[in-house]
Amino acid sequence: MILTLDFGNTKTKSTVIESLTIINASIFNTSDCILSIQKIITEYPSIKAFIISSVVKSNLEQLQTEFPTHPIYDVTRKTKFPFTNLYSTPETIGIDRLVLTTAAYYRYPKKNRLIIDAGSCVTFDFINTEDQYLGGSISPGLMMRYKAIHNFTENLPLLSPQIPEALIGDSTTSSIHSGIVYGLLSELDQAINGYKKKYPDLTIILTGGDCDFLAKQLKNSIFAHNYFLAEGLAALYYNVIAHDEKDHA
Repeated sequence: MILTLDFGNTKTKSTVIESLTIINASIFNTSDCILSIQKIITEYPSIKAFIISSVVKSNLEQLQTEFPTHPIYDVTRKTKFPFTNLYSTPETIGIDRLVLTTAAYYRYPKKNRLIIDAGSCVTFDFINTEDQYLGGSISPGLMMRYKAIHNFTENLPLLSPQIPEALIGDSTTSSIHSGIVYGLLSELDQAINGYKKKYPDLTIILTGGDCDFLAKQLKNSIFAHNYFLAEGLAALYYNVIAHDEKDHA
């Protein structure tokens, strides 16, 4: 049994996983991570290791100090990923994008796979049937668009995402919802259609914080996975890290 940790600047997502099956999932404030992890370990004493994804080095150091009896595996760009990375600037790519691609590699083997992560940013990541990672795209996420339209104008309000009642907004509020939500959905569907023209047998995976919000609104057929990054972390542990440890034992 392992604990996966996806550290964000304000929130941390955790999952307890046994043999690639999610037993428990939770989200807590990153500032409260030590106390939250202690509670998880108390509830699941069979947890034998942590595998983490974090851009902040202090998170790793804090865990190593507070949990010295648990091996901690930090996924970095130096981690041995199971696919061929053809990104022209591999030193700049986000770890989360590589972990999501790992999840797609194992769950949907030998297919053309497009992973869409709808979080703070919307990222597209593509891995082909030959298990070559080619790259993708990055654009502003749903909440980032709401914040931008508020921050860069004098009078437009900051709203929370909401499915528009109609295409034509008859108020400032409904016009913002229509512009942002339908704009993002159109962007996603158009991009997906572009990939499908080149790769007709495309498998599309949608994940991220806005996965549920967007999934039912898209015209294209997708697989929605709320904890796809956690699945990728677990796959790295069971298929790569654990095997390497056995080989060096």
